[in-house]
Amino acid sequence: MLDVSNFEQMRIGLASPEQIRAWSSGEVKKPETINYRTLKPERDGLFCERIFGPTKDWECHCGKYKRVRYKGIICDRCGVEVTRAKVRRERLGHIELAAPVSHIWYFKGIPSRMGLLLDMSPRSLEKVLYFVSYVVIDPGDTPLTKKQLLTESEYRENKEKYGNRFRAGMGAEAIKELLEEIDLDKLSQELRNELNEATGQRKVRAIRRLEVVEAFRKSGNRPEWMILEVIPVIPPELRPMVQLDGGRFATSDLNDLYRRVINRNNRLKRLLDLGAPDIIVRNEKRMLQEAVDALIDNGRRGRPVTGPGNRPLKSLSDMLKGKQGRFRQNLLGKRVDYSGRSVIVVGPELKLHQCGLPKEMALELFKPFVMKRLVSQGYAHNIKSAKRMVERVRNEVWDVLEDVIKEHPVLLNRAPTLHRLGIQAFEPVLVEGRAIQIHPLVCTGYNADFDGDQMAVHVPLSAEAQAEARILMLSSHNILNPKDGRPVVAPTQDMVLGCYYLTIDEEGAKGEGKYFRDFNEAYYAYESGVIDLHAHIKVRVNGKLVDTTVGRLIFNQVIPPELGFINEVVGKKILAEIVGKCYRRLGYERTAALLDGIKKLGFSYATKAGITVGITDVAVPPEKPDILARADAEVDKVEQQYRRGLITEDERYDKITGIWQRATEEVTESLLKHLDRLNPIYMMANSGARGNIQQIRQLAGMRGLMADPSGQIIDVPIKANFREGLTVLEYFTSTHGARKGLADTALRTADSGYLTRRLVDVAQDVIVREADCGTSEGIFVEEIKDGDDVIEKLSERIIGRYTLLPVLHPETGEEIVPADTEITEEYAEKIIEAGIKKVLIRSVLTCKTRYGTCQKCYGRNLATGFTVEIGEAVGIMAAQSIGEPGTQLTMRTFHTGGVAGEDITQGLPRVEELFEARKPKGQAIIAENDGIVTIQESKGKREIEIAGYDEKRTYQIPFGSRIKVENGQYVEAGEELTEGSVNPHDLLQVKGITAVQDYLLREVQRVYRMQGVDINDKHIEVMIRQMLRKVKVEESGDTDLLPGGLIEVFDFEEENARVLAEGGEPASAKPVILGITKASLATDSFLSAASFQETTRVLTEASIKGKIDPLLGLKENVIIGKLIPAGTGMSRYRNIKVMSEQEVNAAQTAGEAQTEQGGAHEEVPVAAAEEDTEKLEVQNIK
Repeated sequence: MLDVSNFEQMRIGLASPEQIRAWSSGEVKKPETINYRTLKPERDGLFCERIFGPTKDWECHCGKYKRVRYKGIICDRCGVEVTRAKVRRERLGHIELAAPVSHIWYFKGIPSRMGLLLDMSPRSLEKVLYFVSYVVIDPGDTPLTKKQLLTESEYRENKEKYGNRFRAGMGAEAIKELLEEIDLDKLSQELRNELNEATGQRKVRAIRRLEVVEAFRKSGNRPEWMILEVIPVIPPELRPMVQLDGGRFATSDLNDLYRRVINRNNRLKRLLDLGAPDIIVRNEKRMLQEAVDALIDNGRRGRPVTGPGNRPLKSLSDMLKGKQGRFRQNLLGKRVDYSGRSVIVVGPELKLHQCGLPKEMALELFKPFVMKRLVSQGYAHNIKSAKRMVERVRNEVWDVLEDVIKEHPVLLNRAPTLHRLGIQAFEPVLVEGRAIQIHPLVCTGYNADFDGDQMAVHVPLSAEAQAEARILMLSSHNILNPKDGRPVVAPTQDMVLGCYYLTIDEEGAKGEGKYFRDFNEAYYAYESGVIDLHAHIKVRVNGKLVDTTVGRLIFNQVIPPELGFINEVVGKKILAEIVGKCYRRLGYERTAALLDGIKKLGFSYATKAGITVGITDVAVPPEKPDILARADAEVDKVEQQYRRGLITEDERYDKITGIWQRATEEVTESLLKHLDRLNPIYMMANSGARGNIQQIRQLAGMRGLMADPSGQIIDVPIKANFREGLTVLEYFTSTHGARKGLADTALRTADSGYLTRRLVDVAQDVIVREADCGTSEGIFVEEIKDGDDVIEKLSERIIGRYTLLPVLHPETGEEIVPADTEITEEYAEKIIEAGIKKVLIRSVLTCKTRYGTCQKCYGRNLATGFTVEIGEAVGIMAAQSIGEPGTQLTMRTFHTGGVAGEDITQGLPRVEELFEARKPKGQAIIAENDGIVTIQESKGKREIEIAGYDEKRTYQIPFGSRIKVENGQYVEAGEELTEGSVNPHDLLQVKGITAVQDYLLREVQRVYRMQGVDINDKHIEVMIRQMLRKVKVEESGDTDLLPGGLIEVFDFEEENARVLAEGGEPASAKPVILGITKASLATDSFLSAASFQETTRVLTEASIKGKIDPLLGLKENVIIGKLIPAGTGMSRYRNIKVMSEQEVNAAQTAGEAQTEQGGAHEEVPVAAAEEDTEKLEVQNIK
């Protein structure tokens, strides 16, 4: 077996017949599987023990040799080797074919590789392979041409005419002969010459042929290997046959497919031996070809072979494809041992880093640990009796279990895991019952609630895994949300309500105006009932007299003194700010303590407040009837004007919806005016605990206007509220919205999940690989506006990024921020105060690091608040940060009123449209040159003419699209002339890469910000960078590149540098933008691409090119079972040795001596992992 941790690259190629025979342990000659009486495999059959190995460990077929002492002996009676039965999972067999057959992947794929090599169309190829026509192999001195097709009758005519002076054949044998004759070097030269002369279609065809020829030349594959003479038979345990209860057998589909191949092959051999007529042999050969096609890829050509119940059989290709295929089902996602799942309940008394684990579950999960501890502490004599003790659940077992789990973190995961906060580590606490207890503050990250959600528990086994869980994944270390750097564990619901109730003040409450010496005295007075919780009192705090309330004093007891005295009403927003501040100033531990304090206070005072909701709390404002009457009167007026024909249908509709919207707003205003500040419903909404003003409006005001299924607003409003109750018609009108909401949510979840999958795939190999790439480029950022609204402030865009050049004060010229420095919150404030509008920062978009990015260009890791570590998988983080809020985006398409009624896509579909770089719906026309605008209308056509210095361009404007420019206005290339969305491909051609990057970033941000979702720019930049990695070669110069081919920018520059060094002509290329799906499939790694989509196409192409997978990304390494090259899996962290100081000094002396002699020293051992790892968070290892 292959040692997984020991190879650097993986290559795929075509297998030659010799190679297949070398793999094989024997030839499968019979289609039989097992003997129905003895249930033992038949000799030479598909399950033969002689070929594939014994079915039972250390036992031959006939039973002459049993037991391990005969290991390695081959039985003289039955010929079976005595060995382990698991060899039946790795030994291959083979079938020698009586006639060659073609491999369907290479003949049928698009483009057909066989067709391109032979310069034949796939249709004529099919005719030859399936014995419809003859192909001329060697025309001799006849007027026929090579590779010409002849029908049956034409062949007979020519045979009579010329006899044996020419050779023609049919089937895979003929094609094989043609492929063998190809001289790749000569063909390559011919095609290159043709490239220079040909134009149009012929040039395109020549390029495509050259690609295939070059692939074969460079990879060392021979074209004739696309024709199979030998077929490998996969090991029998991978296509098992099992006995069911009724004595019947269930078998894998592959066995049926193999059986058909063997049957037809044997029949063909017999016919050939008998010297049967040509036509019969031909028919059998065709059937053999079809049987092999079905085995390799059933259903690719013609009707699929079906099993019982008309179900198509699963072929070898189907075993790899799709969600249930080998890649996605078994290699990328495996089931793991030491795991369990249960329902979750809330555990309000837990600390932030704890979770409650049911006793029975813990005992089962930690069984081996408990058994070892039982033996070592002398409760049991050996493992067997320890196991018995655990199974009988003796009392000693529980004490031992307590010890075992003390310092052993467990991982909790809730599906769907949309971002990294969906798996966190906790210290387990044993609880009674069978439910897992969860700390209420981590629910936000998991998006969990307690209405029956389930969670899975996993136990990290090795010491390294435990250390990583404790340092990197502990819930108290994951306080910030990676998508925007804000706290994710902020108090919610009851906790917010309790803190809000605790900190409100009431005028004229009992004990108002009293003075107290300190907190204790005031609290004593409150406990004795002298003053009210909400009364204004004066108290000395930190030596100053403060006007406050007892409630606020109590609240401040849990706030760290460094944050100052908080003397205001505390709602959800303020709580989140307090947590964020505490984290930035005081670190993890103090923040965790603060959160637990707030949690306790909040729950306790929410309980004491006794906040309830009764029907009387829903107070309908007294002015409501008057407002409605006024609105009704206005509507009547509008209806009257409409009936008289004074206004159109559209105007009537707009006016009426406007009247009702105003009426709804008035009702809401008067409702809020009459609500008491201590009204429970108002308190819930105002504190941010639950609900919002819109919901209060529907309860006590009026529901207002509703939308119909198409999203059009119905102009009959719902005048009632839920307190008064709806009429039947009103109820019916409401149902549209409710149904649409549910349907929308269901669709959105699926679409958002698929979008996340594509994002992860395109960015999975973006890892921080070095400290500084040394680039001299950056990007200018300014605030993002939509019209006059600021969507994203400048400070948000620059905090946590590195400057490229010093930032200078515009008036004084003094340096605010030095070059190459992280812009902190303080620096950002200074920049804004100085009135600077544009800042030049380092960005992932301009980073020069290959296969990833560098620390400086990425900047701050938002999940920790510090500069990103080397080895951080920032690509995955970016994908999760963009994908996770995807479910919150709307699905809707807005209908713009107007003639053409072109829809502007928004929400999730718009994000998808941008990342896939599609031609947008409702496309805007952009200027392709600078110049002055002239708008002309003639003969019912609208045209915009742009006159520049050297050229004039005219654009046809379709009717119904709104023009954004005016006559005589000066426009620059790339500016939009009409409303709508810009096609990124056009923008790239007109304005170049920077403009496209900026446009995509702004547009994605606009969609998310409009839904109130904040995502940091850098996540979107990572994606955009992946979309713009390739260039398209235009002229190949003296390089080996092919015109029209896509190539990585880095590879392109390297190749050009090589050619220039040799004094040749470099190639020229233009940038292209690829959608994320295309970009994922165009990656260097064939494993990653094959496991993403279009598995067969990817593997076909990779094997012809003999592709090498450099195993740089995460997916490839997961597939082959290596550690991922991110985080502690990076080689720079794996090669650390822990040594004492004396050893280090000795090693360094030796190293210096070696360097002086000119020897390269690769690996200098590092004292306690310091120099090499750039702060591997050693400070957190407690």
